[in-house]
Formats: sequence, structure tokens, C-alpha cells
Amino acid sequence: MKKLTEYNFPEDLKNMSEKEMELLAIQIREFLIDKVSATGGHVASNLGVVELSIALHKVFDSPKDKIIWDVGHQAYVHKILTGRAEGFDTLRQFGGMSGFPKAKESEHDIFDTGHSTTSLSLACGMAAARDIKGEKHEVVAVIGDGSLTGGMAYEAMDNLGFKKNKVIIILNDNGMSISKNVGGISKYLGAIRTSQGYRSAKKFVKDKVDTTKAGHGIAQGLASFKNDLKYTMMNNPGVFFENLGMTYLGPIDGHDIKQIITALNKARSLDEPVVIHCLTKKGKGYSIAEKYPRKFHGIGPFDPVTGEVLKKSSNPSFSKVMGKHLIEMARKDENIVAITAAMGEATGLMDISLEIPERYFDVGIAEEHGVTFAAGLAKAGLKPMVCIYSSFLQRAYDQLMEDVCLQNLHVVFLLDRAGVVGADGETHHGIFDLSYLNTMPNMTVLAPKNGEELEKMMDWAAEQDGPVAIRYPRGEAVCDNEVMSTKYDAPGSFRVFSGKEIDIWTLGKMYDTAHEVRKILESKGYRCGLVDVNMAKPLDVSVYDTNARYVISIEDNIVTGGFGDILCKALMDRNCKVIRYGWPDTFVTHGTFDQLADMYGLSPEKIADSILKHIASDKKRGGLFG
Repeated sequence: MKKLTEYNFPEDLKNMSEKEMELLAIQIREFLIDKVSATGGHVASNLGVVELSIALHKVFDSPKDKIIWDVGHQAYVHKILTGRAEGFDTLRQFGGMSGFPKAKESEHDIFDTGHSTTSLSLACGMAAARDIKGEKHEVVAVIGDGSLTGGMAYEAMDNLGFKKNKVIIILNDNGMSISKNVGGISKYLGAIRTSQGYRSAKKFVKDKVDTTKAGHGIAQGLASFKNDLKYTMMNNPGVFFENLGMTYLGPIDGHDIKQIITALNKARSLDEPVVIHCLTKKGKGYSIAEKYPRKFHGIGPFDPVTGEVLKKSSNPSFSKVMGKHLIEMARKDENIVAITAAMGEATGLMDISLEIPERYFDVGIAEEHGVTFAAGLAKAGLKPMVCIYSSFLQRAYDQLMEDVCLQNLHVVFLLDRAGVVGADGETHHGIFDLSYLNTMPNMTVLAPKNGEELEKMMDWAAEQDGPVAIRYPRGEAVCDNEVMSTKYDAPGSFRVFSGKEIDIWTLGKMYDTAHEVRKILESKGYRCGLVDVNMAKPLDVSVYDTNARYVISIEDNIVTGGFGDILCKALMDRNCKVIRYGWPDTFVTHGTFDQLADMYGLSPEKIADSILKHIASDKKRGGLFG
């Protein structure tokens, strides 16, 4: 059998027999485990869609036919089947192949996706455009059952059922997202999976009735009987979707290539919106991932034999520090409740979910609902702690503004993965939260540099009156250069070193970088001050050194609208020049923090060099150091 890198995909797939495709599925699984164990990535979700991906590319003609992947972390097999197997050695590595669909990477990647519940709306738009332009191609959206906990998917289905544009929806139902699926839709789909009575009855009608040569009237009556049967049986599969105006096919075995191809061809023959319900298993074919699908959802490099992660740190992560401290707070204060959006384990909330489940709420992939739900809790006198990834909270901008800040409600937002997060890239970097939170009246924004500060901020935030956001990075909750003590009564701005010429102001995680910049500049003969800021809004500038000619801001956020802009505004009437350092006004690619910092000029050496160039230029013009 050929190596995966030797095939001319997707063309070679078109001529494969059923047996060859089954062997290809085995080969792809072995390839995925081998490659992803070296680079890290999303394992379980991709092992679960091998047969589905093969069938999709067997039946449809990508890129003419548009295959849209919801979230996109399950598109590795799609990448292999569109000729990118050779790139898997660089998967999620700096300068290498993305772990998500990227249009700039391949014409087969129809849309850049990294967040959930978007595929159906995209499919609606692309199908409507196709029909307006009179084009002839299929639009296929692959969406997981976890994504159906998000309201945007229902807005799209409501629109699709009304407009009737032809879209084929593949419901990849594996019974879980990153955390265990929650809510009514999860229970509904669970009932469908186990509704053997309906499935048997439906098969009987199909086999014994649809094939008879009865007259037209009898056939109509039998069709009516089939519909009546469907609507009267408890937990019937297709009612929900068909009531929305879509044809429902399934459920089918999502690991049976022949079954999937038959269903896809049936859907292709229809001129209406169709839902194909595929039952799959996360981690399929790799026993360790099947047993621990959450662990293998997103994982670093691991031993493919044992499944053990290769690089383990003895230092706790910010997420673990937060989760451990939150349960301690909740034990003491019965008003504290925790909310997450389908990321309970990832954000560190497993302790509180197990010990005090009545005060733990997983709202599903529904960040907007989660924020307004928290507003309701706060209005009723509780203390909601909302734990959401920074980039995911962007979806709830309006709810933050209108339902929390406008009401000045006491909701604490624990923003995990703030700043650059590494291999997940553009869609997951949390480098915009400072900029949008800074625009919101009544909002207080904090940024700890280590785990001890995070704990102190959580305690402080729990006793405030209005909304508070605490943004903290991915990774270890320690600093390399913790010169100053973290003992304080309230967050603010703290002077660590005094200096007569250059004053460096740094926020949260960037303390280590700022400390190194100061050392470099001191070695060049400049007297440098250092201010450790852990409250970005409102910003305390009382420790400003009136002797400083240059004030430097360093942050793990885009420069536009961030900490540096606030500092610049606060010092605009002072006799100093503010130079801001942060991520540029762009979408930052994937890579390690150090790689990206070097690329975008945020390493200590490059910041120091830039400052020295500013000084040299001003001296030449007879400016501040002239």
C-alpha cells in the first residue's frame, strides 16, 4: 500500500473500492497517532471522523463542492485527503501547518474556523450566494453535537428551514465536546442514539412497505402512516429537525463507510436542506484515546504506546491555581457560584463541579447566554465567577456591555488563556480582551503575573461591587524574576526600581520580559525604573517618576486600545515620551511565545534595541536626550 504522502488526494480516493477505503482508514489512524504524538494537537476528535472524512471526499468534489468544518479541530483527516499529509511534521509548529482550516493554506479549506457553532450560518450564506448566482455545487456543513449547545446554530437552522436553500448538514454525534455535553439537546440526541424501537419500526416500513407495488392511494396511506408513527413514538429522531423544515436521515453508523456514502448520495439527490445524523466515537481505533477522550482532545507531544504526555512541569498552571483557589473560596462563601461554557475541565473547575455541583453551571458552548445568566445570578444576590477563555469571551461583547456593565453588576470574569497562547494560533490568541474591556464603563481589569497574585485578586474581586475581569495567561503560574513582593492590600501599580531616565511599566505576565529589558538597558549605562502594574483599569499612575524622560509600556495584548494606550492618555500632560510595546494590530500566527515575541519584536533584546534606537534618533534631532 502506498504511503499517505504518495497519494494524489483527493483524486485517488474517487477510484478506491470499499475495501481499499477501509484499509485507508486504518492507515490514516496509524499516521495520525504517529504524527500528532510528536507535535501535539487534537487527537480524539480526528480519530473519530476518519470514515466520515473519507466518505465526504469520496462523494463530493472539493473544492468545487464546499465542505465547511465547524470549529475545525476535527479537520486533520480532511487535510490528509486534500494532499497535505507531508505537512504533518510541522503541524501547529511555528511556520508550519495550522491545526485548523486555513484558506491561505489550501483551496479545500473553505473558511478559517477555530470557534464553534459557526458552520451552519456560513453554509446558509454560501448556499444562498450559490443559488442567486445560479451555480451548481453542494454546500456541506460538518457540525458536532457539542456545537448544538450554541444558539447560533439554531438561528441558522431556523433560517435554513424557512428559506429552503439546499445545504447538507452532517451532525457528527459523539456524545461529547471538550467537556461532557450538557443541556436539553444533549439529552435529545442521547435518546435518538438509544431509540431502537423507532429505528426498527422505520426499517420495517422501509423494507416491507416502500418496496410493495401497491396502488397510488395505498402508497399515500402508508406514507401517512410512516409520518404518524414517527410523530407519536417517544424520543423519535427526526421530529425536531423536520419541524424546522429539514429532511432528517439517520442515525447512521459514522464508522461504516458504506452507510455514510449511501446517506450522502441520498442527501445529494434531494433538493432541500438535509440533516445526516452520524454516530461516531471520539478516539476511535486508539484505545487510550477512546478511554480518555477529554485528555486527548487537545494534548501536547505524547508517548503513542502509553499515552503519557512527554513534557510535564512540576509548576502548577494558572488554570489549576484558579480552580484550586475557587473551591476554597466557595467553601467559605455560599454565595459564590462558578460558570463555564463547555470548558469546565480545561479552565480548572472540576473540583467545584464534583464537590459543590449545585453551584457549578456548564452552559454549553453558549458564551452569550453564560454572561447574561451570570448577570441574573448577580442581580439575585449571588457572586458568579465566569471562567471562559479570553478569545471565547469575544462572542459575548454585547452581553458584557449591556447586561453586566450597564447594570454595574458584581460578576467576576476569570479570563483564561489571555495573551498569546501558542500552537492554536489566530483564532485562540487572547490578545484583544484588554482593548475591548477598556471601553466598558464600570469594568475593572486585573492582570496577575503569578499564581499568588491571581489568588489575591480573586479574593479582592469577590468583595467588590461591580464587574471585575482577571486576565491570566496559559501556562505556568510563576515568574523567573520575582524581585518585588506580591503582598498588597489591593491591586494597583507598584514601583520596583527607580530610575532617572527610562521608566518601564509592565502589565501582568510581561513582568519577566520587562525585567530583562531593564537589565539590558542598565548594562548600556541608562538608569531604568520598573513599575509592576496588575490593575490595568482603572490605572494608577501615582507612582509616576517625574524625572523619567521615557516611559515604556509592555503588554501581552495588541497595542491598539491596550494598556499602553491607557498609560499614554494618563501621562499625556507630563513631560515624557511614552513608547508602547505589544502585539501589532493584526492576527498573530501560531508558534511558541518566544518564537512569536522574536518575530514581532517583543523579546527583551528586541525591545531594548528598539528603545535604544528611539533614544539615538531623539539625540540626533536634539530631542529628549539632546
